Amino acid sequence: MQAARSLQSLHAATTFLHQLSIDPPLPVDAIMKKRLEALKKEIAQHNYQYYALDSPLISDSEYDQLFRELLEIEAQHPEWVTADSPSQRVGTAPVSGFATVAHQVPMRSLNNAFDDEELLAFDKRIREALVKANAWTAGQPLSYNAEYKFDGLAVSLRYEQGQLVQAVTRGDGYEGEDITSNIRTIAAIPLQLMLDKTPYPPEILEVRGEVLMNRADFEILNQQQIERQEKPFANPRNAAAGSLRQLDPRITAQRPLRFFAYGWGAIQLAQPEQGAIPFAPEDELQGLPYATQAEMLDWLLALGLPVNAHRQVLTGPQALIDYYQQTAEERAGLPFEIDGLVYKVNQLELQQVLGYVSRAPRYAIAHKFPAQEATTRLLAIEVQVGRTGAITPVARLEPVEVGGVTVTNATLHNEDEIRRKDVRVGDTVVVRRAGDVIPEVVAPILDLRPEHTKLFEFPVQCPICGSAIERPADEAIARCTGGLVCSAQRKQNIEHAVSRKALDIEGIGTKLIEQLVDRDRIKSLADLFGLQETELATYPRMGPKSAQNVVRAIQQAKQPTLARFIYALGIRHVGETTARHLAEHFKSIEALIQANEDELQTVTDVGPVVAASIAHFFAEAHNRQVLQALLEQGVSPQAPKAPASTQSQDSYFAQKTIVLTGSLEQMTRSEAKSRLEALGARVTGSVSSQTDLLIAGEKAGSKLTQAQKLGVEVIDETRFLALLKQT
Repeated sequence: MQAARSLQSLHAATTFLHQLSIDPPLPVDAIMKKRLEALKKEIAQHNYQYYALDSPLISDSEYDQLFRELLEIEAQHPEWVTADSPSQRVGTAPVSGFATVAHQVPMRSLNNAFDDEELLAFDKRIREALVKANAWTAGQPLSYNAEYKFDGLAVSLRYEQGQLVQAVTRGDGYEGEDITSNIRTIAAIPLQLMLDKTPYPPEILEVRGEVLMNRADFEILNQQQIERQEKPFANPRNAAAGSLRQLDPRITAQRPLRFFAYGWGAIQLAQPEQGAIPFAPEDELQGLPYATQAEMLDWLLALGLPVNAHRQVLTGPQALIDYYQQTAEERAGLPFEIDGLVYKVNQLELQQVLGYVSRAPRYAIAHKFPAQEATTRLLAIEVQVGRTGAITPVARLEPVEVGGVTVTNATLHNEDEIRRKDVRVGDTVVVRRAGDVIPEVVAPILDLRPEHTKLFEFPVQCPICGSAIERPADEAIARCTGGLVCSAQRKQNIEHAVSRKALDIEGIGTKLIEQLVDRDRIKSLADLFGLQETELATYPRMGPKSAQNVVRAIQQAKQPTLARFIYALGIRHVGETTARHLAEHFKSIEALIQANEDELQTVTDVGPVVAASIAHFFAEAHNRQVLQALLEQGVSPQAPKAPASTQSQDSYFAQKTIVLTGSLEQMTRSEAKSRLEALGARVTGSVSSQTDLLIAGEKAGSKLTQAQKLGVEVIDETRFLALLKQT
């Protein structure tokens, strides 16, 4: 049988070479190898036709025949198997876990518009910002690239010299999980880019996109789950996410996953004459092959990446609203789930002017479809105590399916919301769920209200510790005053501190934390680092091996980054982004503790409320005691890595706000930015009245004109290099 297959493969290869009219005849191995290379290209082209263009050229059976021929040749010559072969999608051996990878360029989230009014406000806001920056003419409508907002899982794919080398989940936007082995199993994702299809082949390309599952494929998968007596997935998004998080890539390979590209991260074009020029969205547009969002998406498509065909360039907000309404009508007939549309300013130069705010770009917005709703009965109202003492009322509901998820609990937000909505136990209520947002009770259906219902009385004492509940006059949230006396706050604080985005201590889950707090074994985060294997082994469902693993994980967490450590403290109003900005600014926990409110407000995104919260936290004696105890336990937060050069306060650039524009000959703009920041400068992407200096390279554009209008100091590259030498 094997000999017969070999003869078939050789016959196919010989026929192939005969068609190429190669003379003189080649040795058998050479014929087979050329046939293998041709098959790889042919199968890749058919994948492109099927997944990217939705226009297959051959039948499934013909495709299968080509694939079988490729497998037969590779079976005979395993030394010819390469990473870009279609055969390498079957999945490798299981892994023990996913490594964490930092994104070279952050994967930012999007702000949302939930109605036409919010969309119009967005359009008005960015047009005004562009006019103010002298980048746009007042009264002129903007053009946007409009595309679907897929309901899947965001990933970043990194290609080097056209070959897929890494795939990472979005994670927190700055770090994600390495899922390369799983991504390689998805036929819609090319293992090798079609570099010969574009005049601008990239040496490095990070592609941002969405992994999802078609509705029909989802139904088939769930039927298979039921037949295997396994739990079915709630919806296609959960199925896609669950498939990508399989530790065994062979399982992922069996799942019908698809992919659409919608953006990019780092790009480095192959430009032999000028050298490769790197690009990141925080920089200017140098190095990008095209000037608009739409053209960049066409470029990704030309490289062989699937880009959804339902995208349009539209001018003015009314065109966006019309497209939204049209898509809402067509949504049910689409093969996949979408939860809205995404609009991005089409001109990349204008995107650069608008820039970013916190974790989201100013130049883009997601226009979400209305949240999915259902009705059910409200069985009870209870309150939960959060890690900051916040008292949150929670509705206990008769189970109801909303958007593919069974909902039994929903938030009622706060006391004022309960009063405003007049929600009562026994009511039939409308429950809303939007994407991954916590379900909420929208309103009661008054016509169905039973007799003798009563208004909910908000408690005046904490249900956990009995401490008084207080509500500041200027806040909507009531809080337990128990602090560390309240075990609920301790539990929530510890659970927050050990979470993946904070200290990332594996093995310490909710159940173990509850036992440790209930036994009064840990009163603060510092007590966690004093746990011993022998005592942990006595806890239910632990045992010596589990105890050993937990203690090892605790020890490994003793040198967190300063940003993670600050976030782990659970300071009110301090999230991941703010914690990172604080770490970058103060460099040590000691410096942060000593900072006053005025100093805190010099940090990016820290306003009066956040500054007051941070100062109050470190002013509390018991918090300082916990910090001291942590240090005594050997916990040592690691400061952010210093730049290659030491900052010099004597530098000409120190304390100046500087903008780079045009191309530099002696270094890349990324290198120039790093040098400037190391010397104490603040490098921004747009010129304003706050700009102190513009460094203009070759082909400087509108920013140079704007700087000249504003009277900003302008120097060229020669002067820039001379000043660098003086420092």
